[in-house]
Amino acid sequence: MSAVRKVWLLTLGAFTLGLDAYVMAGLLPVLAADIGTRVSLAGQLVTVFTLAYAISAPLVAGLLSGVRPRLLILAALAVFTIGNGLTALAPSLGALLAARVVAGAGAGVYSALSTAAAAALVPEEKRGRALALVMGGMSAGTVLGVPIGVLLAEHTGWRATLWLVTALGAVALGGLAVLLPQVPAGPAVPVRARLTAIADRAVAPVVAVSFLAAVASLGLYTYLAPVLASAGGVHEVAPYLWAWGAGGVLGSVLAGPLVDRTGRVRLLAGVMLLVVTAAQALLPTLAAVALPGAVVALLAWGAAGWAFQVPQQHRLLQASAQRGTVALALNNSALYLGSAVGSALGGLALAAGLTPAALPWAAAGVAALGLLVHLVAGRRSRPAPRVSTLGSYEHS
Repeated sequence: MSAVRKVWLLTLGAFTLGLDAYVMAGLLPVLAADIGTRVSLAGQLVTVFTLAYAISAPLVAGLLSGVRPRLLILAALAVFTIGNGLTALAPSLGALLAARVVAGAGAGVYSALSTAAAAALVPEEKRGRALALVMGGMSAGTVLGVPIGVLLAEHTGWRATLWLVTALGAVALGGLAVLLPQVPAGPAVPVRARLTAIADRAVAPVVAVSFLAAVASLGLYTYLAPVLASAGGVHEVAPYLWAWGAGGVLGSVLAGPLVDRTGRVRLLAGVMLLVVTAAQALLPTLAAVALPGAVVALLAWGAAGWAFQVPQQHRLLQASAQRGTVALALNNSALYLGSAVGSALGGLALAAGLTPAALPWAAAGVAALGLLVHLVAGRRSRPAPRVSTLGSYEHS
């Protein structure tokens, strides 16, 4: 079994994570009615999953950095799968919240470790493609899985969707248990190094830009329906969500070969963030003038937004010589925290009376701020020795 094909096993797990992370928002109304609570309270299921994901990724990946990655990957995916099974069985809101914490913790650890493992399983010249496959699994889970999950819930109930997620997790777990080889472990990370990773001048700017990009991109995605209704009179938003998601899959797939062929990871990250900024800023105008133009903007935004993380992850593996897994975990946490912050800020803005059509301009402003941080940090950075995931030092 070739190295790249082995990465597909990790990608199936990532697909399941992408489905589970985003489908809950579409299930909230029917779930709230079923367990007899308000949608606003049921919405906290998304919050606790996100927070558990964000906290578990750097904490567990850092504290257990000496444990064999293969064992941790399997354990994390098992915890994630069990958490989703408990979610499907939960009889009350309290039990649901606890189950989502379990699922989120497993998801956070698996996401960080599977990304590092994908890079370790392939030669250096194919690392970008491997990272893109895992990121593509997440985006495909969102694009393909979420509509299917919501449709399934409408016909058979929300628990059926969670059983689907559980089954997919179990299939991925079984495949990885049988076919995933031992993954080379990175060098041991001292406690002080783990605690100070976020202050590393090679790590902090990259993670900060990822956070701002997530605030802009995933935060705006949450309110895309009212944005299009306000700007272009669109009331059937599904085709436009598919356009954004299709762009995400395309961008994730193409980003890897592009990174491998050019090696210009910082330049590519800047260009992708610039595309996100422009697409978001133009979205209200294009939606008001011609809806096909809005589709183009959504395709571009989705492609660049999802592809952006491939060079970002590549940069972290290049720059953080002794704590690549910890850096990737911090980056994944930044993405989920950025998503939560973006959604919260968007909701507060709408509650304060801001017209939905103005949200893309606000999001574009945040993306532009991320681009500014990216450019300033790039000027201050200096080339440094980098280490492969096998632990041997290389030079950029």
